[in-house]
Amino acid sequence: MSELTYENIDFYRSMVVGPEDLHASMRLNVAHTLAHLTDPASTAVDLTGPTETGRKRALQNAPLPEVLRAYRISFRYFWEQLLDAAREAGGDAPDALLETASHIWELADVYSSALTDAYRETCAERMVETDRRRSALVSELIDGPSPSSDTVWEVARMLDFPFLGRFLVVTAEVPDGGASPLPGLDRRLRALDVGAAWRAQPGSEIGVLSCPPRQSVDEVLAAVRAVATGRVGVSPLYERLDQTSRGLRYAQVAAESLPDGTPAVRQLDDTPLTELVMNNLETTQRAVQRILGGVLSLPEEDRTTLLATARAWLEAHGSAAEAGRRLFCHQNTVRYRMHRLEEFLRGPLDDPKIIAELSMAVDAVGTFPMLLESHSSGVIVPVR
Repeated sequence: MSELTYENIDFYRSMVVGPEDLHASMRLNVAHTLAHLTDPASTAVDLTGPTETGRKRALQNAPLPEVLRAYRISFRYFWEQLLDAAREAGGDAPDALLETASHIWELADVYSSALTDAYRETCAERMVETDRRRSALVSELIDGPSPSSDTVWEVARMLDFPFLGRFLVVTAEVPDGGASPLPGLDRRLRALDVGAAWRAQPGSEIGVLSCPPRQSVDEVLAAVRAVATGRVGVSPLYERLDQTSRGLRYAQVAAESLPDGTPAVRQLDDTPLTELVMNNLETTQRAVQRILGGVLSLPEEDRTTLLATARAWLEAHGSAAEAGRRLFCHQNTVRYRMHRLEEFLRGPLDDPKIIAELSMAVDAVGTFPMLLESHSSGVIVPVR
């Protein structure tokens, strides 16, 4: 019986399931089958054999279709041996065996179902255990390993991540009701050959993604955007796994900068200004208020217009003509708006210090819109 299994099924030829293991499983199943068939009064079926086989094969990572195929081969061989024995015995034996044929094949179905249930239950248990372990490993990356815990190198090995590579941290806001914030993302990431490990916590899920060397980050972000159900922040790309806690901070700030209740994904750039703002948001907010002054007290439309003009003017290196092309307006309109903006600043725009301050403030509010949420009052000046 075991020889047929090894001959006909590739997985078993790999010897993951050794001969002694396979023989023991077959002996147990045959013994229980014969015990049931030889006791006509018995109605209960002993499923110890198929249940044990299903659990063991799941732990051996045997493909379920191959295990069931081995069961079918074994039952067919078992039936053929019974039939040969009945013919050899002669008399009423063949007819008696044929009368039990339907019962034997019904028993085969019951055994196969029990094996399948045990296999799937074991796989589910392993997945839960794996998720718990991977979640704990992600916690170590985020919080830093304790003296008694695994080093980052060991964590990388257990997650099947490189220590030096291309990583992203994703933090996703869990929607009301507790549904998955990124349904189906793991499947999309696998298609991109991106490894992922997750930790669930109240209100959010945190993931560490390991990207292949030539994988486009834009494709990864597109996969995240395709399934996001709430606010999602993504860190800049980083190269050392022990920088994960820093990456998480970037991802959290990126998520917090998005409007509440809006399914959106944002990734922050890894710039000195971004790091400076994240390390001291309150100080940055005070600095922005001092630099922009009354601009922050303008009606939203006017404030937005002036800040957008300032950003375009700075990106154009002070060229009103180039800024006008970017804003689709006349260069004189740009000059007028910059003159109005200058009235709110602490000095003229031909002062390099004032330009440096303006550049910092405009970049800060562009990267962190929450800096505009609290501002000082000032004189409202309409903007054309």
